[in-house]
Amino acid sequence: MPLPSRNTADRDPNARALTPLDYGLYATSVLVWGLSWIAMHYQVGEVAPAVSIVWRFAIAAPLMFALAFLRGERLWFALADHRYFIGLGVAIFSTNFLLFYYAAQYVPSGLLSIAFSLASVGNIILGALVFGARIERRVVIGGGLGVAGVAAMFYPELDGLRLDSTGFLGLALAACGTLSFCAGNMLSVAAQRRKLPIFASTAWSMAYGASFVTAFAFLRGDTFAIEWSVTYLGGLLYLSIAGSFIAFSVYFTLLGRIGAARTGYTTVMYPVVALLVSTFAENYTWSVIAAAGLAAVLIGNVLVLRAPKRPD
Repeated sequence: MPLPSRNTADRDPNARALTPLDYGLYATSVLVWGLSWIAMHYQVGEVAPAVSIVWRFAIAAPLMFALAFLRGERLWFALADHRYFIGLGVAIFSTNFLLFYYAAQYVPSGLLSIAFSLASVGNIILGALVFGARIERRVVIGGGLGVAGVAAMFYPELDGLRLDSTGFLGLALAACGTLSFCAGNMLSVAAQRRKLPIFASTAWSMAYGASFVTAFAFLRGDTFAIEWSVTYLGGLLYLSIAGSFIAFSVYFTLLGRIGAARTGYTTVMYPVVALLVSTFAENYTWSVIAAAGLAAVLIGNVLVLRAPKRPD
């Protein structure tokens, strides 16, 4: 699959100052996906993880197609364009979700949050390797502070944790899930540089992703059932409409506007929202270490989002 020339690296979006719209998109992505971690908790139960993912994107994909149609975006594309959609569907809308769902069976959610926050660094590295994007020191420092901060915030959960063979398996699955998510980010950037419309591209990618997960669930022998409980259905609707239809529309738009490096830092901010909600809903108690971690995350956020003093 040909990628755009390295001469068209995302230096411009990474160099310019953010606009109020950028900040709004950034905040929306952080808030919606930060709450998604809680909604996913209610998806664990009678329904197999792969089947829950199928239901999620079976709802989100038609909504995305409808939005693309209402916006006047074209819905039919050349076969060469569909290679990008298939790649994005495999990377983000199937493999990424499956790996994290199964990783959750072996390691605590705190470790999963730390692993996913590494996407902030992975986007920087892949952006440089694939597109030749310049690696800004402030972004690297900010990303490092963010990952360290997330680790500190989840320190109480991870204190005394000993990883055995199954724990390392879970960690490996989470790491591969993060890498898959970052690879999907690069494909989205590449598709946008081909001037492919964001919403139609995302709709096709969701459809392909749902198809791949359906095949995976079928081969595993999973039962395509649904849990008719208020908590399951409520979580499913939130993840389908807010966590997929709205969040991915916002995230991919932001990706094209401010670049992969800065957009990737949203993965560091998601656990912050989840813990803030947990403070009120589940009486989460902030330790000194966790508070210091929060401060590190916020400082890193400022470093990543601000424009360099001398743009390229």
